[in-house]
Amino acid sequence: MTLQKRNNVQVAGAGDVTLVLSHGLGCDQSMWRLLLPHFLERFRVVTYDLVGAGRSDLSAYKHDKYSTLWGYASDLNEIIDEYAQGPVIVVAHSVSAMITALAERQRPGRLMGLVMVGGSPCYVDDEAYTGGFTPEEVHDLLTTLDENYLGWSSSMAPVLMGTPGQPALEQELASSFSRTDAQIARHFARVIFLSDHRKDVTGLQLPTLIVQCTGDPVVPVAVGKYLNTVMPSSQLSIIENMGHYPQLSASGACAAAMDEFFTHLGLDHG
Repeated sequence: MTLQKRNNVQVAGAGDVTLVLSHGLGCDQSMWRLLLPHFLERFRVVTYDLVGAGRSDLSAYKHDKYSTLWGYASDLNEIIDEYAQGPVIVVAHSVSAMITALAERQRPGRLMGLVMVGGSPCYVDDEAYTGGFTPEEVHDLLTTLDENYLGWSSSMAPVLMGTPGQPALEQELASSFSRTDAQIARHFARVIFLSDHRKDVTGLQLPTLIVQCTGDPVVPVAVGKYLNTVMPSSQLSIIENMGHYPQLSASGACAAAMDEFFTHLGLDHG
């Protein structure tokens, strides 16, 4: 099986630097559709679907391999090796932020930079950390997903998108959730919400832009501030926006924050 078939890898644009776009739970590479045109003239852009999502090859989904995020990190490094040219920056939404951090731990120095959009190393609160959920809330969430994934998808899409005046975006997210294999999505959600990668991001030297929404129902501002504190080469950009998908609901603000970060890395706006 080729990587292209396994992950539905697509390459577009032209440039000396490669931008790899990596999506989150219940989604696929179409979540980048509003940001993609902004970067095609300056970058070689690689988009792909995580195994189990979108138009990836579902037969490649191995429960043991993907029982932790390290399996997805290995996939990302394989895609970079095969399709990237020149320096590489990964733009990663939600869980892919941690997948990329782990990929950097596997291959230190491989990446030029990382953009984390709504990323979190741990979703569960403890005495010294605010993750956004109590252990009981995570348990209830996973139980709901196990019992009625499609019902959860349709009811949560408006909350997660956070755009009451833009029903088309809410429907787009709900449709994306419904296209995802329910069994895989339930397993992936369990891996995500029960993981704790705080030790893996602490001290990570990779230049990183942390894009954080003020009203993210999944990742509170405290998480963005935590990442900015423990990652010595990071910078935090807080966007006034509701929802967990600013690449769709606030694409202009995301693009502006990314452009500023790319300038910080020494790249021309083009």
